[in-house]
Parts: sequence; C-alpha cells; structure tokens
Amino acid sequence: MPGKRPKLVLYPTRTVTQPAPARTDDDFAIYTSYRINAGHLYHGSLKVVRKTDGRLLFPFDGAPVIGPFASKHEAITAAQERGRAIVLADLESPEGL
Repeated sequence: MPGKRPKLVLYPTRTVTQPAPARTDDDFAIYTSYRINAGHLYHGSLKVVRKTDGRLLFPFDGAPVIGPFASKHEAITAAQERGRAIVLADLESPEGL
C-alpha cells in the first residue's frame, strides 16, 4: 500500500512504569557538576531523578540556568542547593501524580 508508513516503536523493551511517590531523600538521585562559559564564568549543572519511577525532575524544558559564578565551587554548591530544594518540594507535593 503506497503512503503507509511503518509504526514507530520507541523503547520496545522498556516497560511503562506508573508514577510512584518518593518517601525519603534516598528515593532521589542528585547529580551536580559545573560548566565554564566563554567569559570564564562557571554555571552549575544539575540533574535530579526520582528513583521510584525514573522520572527526570530537573532539568526540564525552560529550566533556569544556575549561575554564573566566579568559581566552580560556588557553581556546584548552588546546584546542590537547587537540587535539595527540588527534592524537598517533590516530597511535599509529588510532580506528575
């Protein structure tokens, strides 16, 4: 049949998990780092994942940039603080549930 496209299958071996609320801080993974820009200033890099269902909480589309800062230590500290705030907010009111 002309014009009929094959079905696109994304993640065929991945099972669909239902959103599950986190109960403790241990139910989250926070990854922090830094990036340096052309102006030799540092920006914090952050990734927050809810381990109970694998949901990526940060970064999201339109997420604010963390920084700039004069040192990498300041950038990492700011990213850790932002990650901790996201975890506390999700524990209080879970996103996507």
